Amino acid sequence: MRLIVLGAAAGGGLPQWNCGCRNCADARAGVIPRMTQSSVAVTVDGSAWVVLNASPDIRVQVDTCPQMHPPALRGSPIASVVLTNGDIDHIAGLLTLREKTGFDVYTTSAGLDILASNTVFGVLDPALVTQRAITLDTPFEPVPGLRITPFAVPGKVALFLEGDTLNLEEVGEQTVGLMLEDGVSRAAYVPGCAAVPDWLHDRLDGVDLLLFDGTVWNNDDMQRTGTGEKTGARMGHVPLNGAQGSLARLSDLSARKVFIHINNTNPILQPDSAERATVIDHGWDIAYDGMEITL
Repeated sequence: MRLIVLGAAAGGGLPQWNCGCRNCADARAGVIPRMTQSSVAVTVDGSAWVVLNASPDIRVQVDTCPQMHPPALRGSPIASVVLTNGDIDHIAGLLTLREKTGFDVYTTSAGLDILASNTVFGVLDPALVTQRAITLDTPFEPVPGLRITPFAVPGKVALFLEGDTLNLEEVGEQTVGLMLEDGVSRAAYVPGCAAVPDWLHDRLDGVDLLLFDGTVWNNDDMQRTGTGEKTGARMGHVPLNGAQGSLARLSDLSARKVFIHINNTNPILQPDSAERATVIDHGWDIAYDGMEITL
């Protein structure tokens, strides 16, 4: 199994278009690397690729990744797209993939409802793009030799679906993780997660690779940096730091562990920060655009 991180950032990317925080300013100045919005490509044969979440930046991601280039006059090695939730930073890229080349879209019934209820997604020609329902805890094969099992993780509905009442740690079809298996190795992809209960820890135990939600360091990152009022919890993301944070809850796993979906305000993006050193000391890597992992 081979994985390429097409985009390592959370929604908005790095730099975010309207943000002048230290991380965004340093990214614009070339002090730290730029990052596009979260997406991963995976293959088992080096030819057919499955894209996990269609980032709004997917055109640039495909252009800068040679493995994603057209193999002929027209066409694409992208055989399918698998969605983990309905967030804009995970579905908007589908609109870019409308140029009359076939692929399959896999998502939960809740995800299919989102695509069906927004008529703009009608630009995906149904004669070429097949939308397929996936079921929690039921494996499917988007390409031969790659088995994916979706599983529920705590999270919330997409921002544009929020109503008067909101469960920030709902467990159901609205936010899923993906277990990837090729008969030899197992990798888990969880770019959005609101909490790490014991049952989730146990589910992730034993994988060879864990790509996990690294959105915020502290719950109040945005408040501390003066960039907004929303907490990590309000956005549906568990912080890295703290007694119930992902570092404390998951660092004992034997897997290779990588934080992905990193917000532009997260101090781990600074190469000399104490927070980044803490992440490394706990045995984690930090994803970056173009990162390649072979299992």
